[in-house]
Formats: sequence, C-alpha cells, structure tokens
Amino acid sequence: MKYSIKDLESLSGIKAHTIRIWEKRYNLFDPQRSDTNIRSYTENDLKKLLNIAQLNNNGIKISRIASMSVNSVEQEVLKLNENTADVETAIKRMVVAVVDVNEVEFERILSDILMDYDFEIMVTNYLFPFLNRIGILWQTDSITPAQEHFISNIIRTKLIVATDKLPIPSTYKPQSFILFLREGELHEMGLLFGNYILRKLGFKTIYLGQSVPLKDLISIQKQERAGYLVTSLINSNSAETVDEYLLQLSKSFPETQIIALGNLLSESDLKLPDLKKCLSYSDFKKYLLEF
Repeated sequence: MKYSIKDLESLSGIKAHTIRIWEKRYNLFDPQRSDTNIRSYTENDLKKLLNIAQLNNNGIKISRIASMSVNSVEQEVLKLNENTADVETAIKRMVVAVVDVNEVEFERILSDILMDYDFEIMVTNYLFPFLNRIGILWQTDSITPAQEHFISNIIRTKLIVATDKLPIPSTYKPQSFILFLREGELHEMGLLFGNYILRKLGFKTIYLGQSVPLKDLISIQKQERAGYLVTSLINSNSAETVDEYLLQLSKSFPETQIIALGNLLSESDLKLPDLKKCLSYSDFKKYLLEF
C-alpha cells in the first residue's frame, strides 16, 4: 500500500510542510519519487510517522526522536500508551491497528479508553472521529476496502453487543421509534448508535437497518404505528437529494415525526414542522431528554 504526503498529513495531524522538513533535516523518511518528483510512502513510513507524532505531541523534541532507534521509539510509544487515553493518541493507535489488520491491538485500545470513559463517550469522542479519518482515506484509495471492512465490522459488533447488554425496562416510555436507512444506504454506524441511545433512555425501538425500500417502511409503519421515524443520511450517491428524500418521507408519513441524523444534513435547507434535524448525537440525545 502506498500513501501520498497528504495521506500522511490526514492520518497523523502533522502538516505536509513539516514532514518535508523532517525528511530533509533529520533523514526520518526516504520516500519513493515518481518521474514528476511526487513522493509516495510505505505502510512502515506511516507507522513510523504516527509513532513520531505521538511522542512529539507529548513534549519530546523532534531532534531527540530523530536520534532514537526505531525500537527505542516504539518502546517510548508503548510506555506512553500505557498511561494515556487522550483522543489524538488513541486515534493514531487505532490507525496503526487498521494498517496492520491487528484486531488484538484494536481491542486493547478500546479497553484502555473504557478504563476512563463509558461506552457512549468512547463512541462519540473516539470512534466516530476515528471513522471519519478512515473514511477520508478509503475514499481516496489510501486504505484498502478490506482494511475498512475489517475495522467497520469490529465497531459494528461493539455497538450491537453494547445495545444487547442494556437492561430491558419493566415498562417502556410511551414513545416508539422505527430506525432505518434509505434504499441504497449501507452506512449504519450512526443509526446503530442512535438505537443504543434510545434503548439506553428506555424507549422502544424497531431497528430495520440498511437499505429499506420506502414501500416496506410504509408497510411496517402501518403495522406498528410508531410515533417517530429515525434515519441517518451519509451516502451522497443517491439519485435524489437529501431534501427530496426528507420531503418524500414527510408526505408518506404525515402524522409521524421524522428525525434525521448524519453528515449530509449540512446540505439540507428543508424546514418542516414534522422534521427534526440533529446535526450531532448530543443534539439527538438532548432532544430525546425533552420528552
């Protein structure tokens, strides 16, 4: 796998200009160059930079790091990781685990985070920012689909297991929710987390998951008569715009409150009395706590 200098910048948080300076001044990297002098880096270069970035972000001068052996750098990183679960350090560790397809290490990172924070904070503060970073790299072919699927399936399983572990209330709150993704939408991490939040707060949910045709949603709603429909809009490859889809939902379910999540809401200008747009999961939870 080859990485551009922009890929390294996105993953490490170290500016491309700084990486070039470190190359020239400290000989930290020896990238391959194309006929047009464009740099490309290996997976080992990426892991090396992530380790250097962790040490540098924690106060170790780059001149000292440059004088250390690869083994010494790795040992210092291990010591650092034993004593911290800060966001940027954890994300860098997770990226390395993805590159290595190392499930054991990824599980260890999550365990470290859960020693200091609960599951909800881990997802919102650590896993979602990490997935955003991985998503950018996947879109630019900087990681393989296999690597992206590897980590997505681990996180998906975590969300499902955490939801299953929630205690079942003796009596559900009166409001009920159907959760679904529109036809063609497969990115369900956010929807799974929305389901977790609802269940944790004691609401009844019916989770339909990925790529639900509108006719099937209409059929289920006729049967269940839920007061709320919850969807997440991530994939921009649909033939219809976000506003077109939300307007179609509103017309199809005139007596039902629609709650929309997902990053595509930034493209929406639609305002309807039966539509609640939540730009973050804290907004979603705050809205639910008002019931």
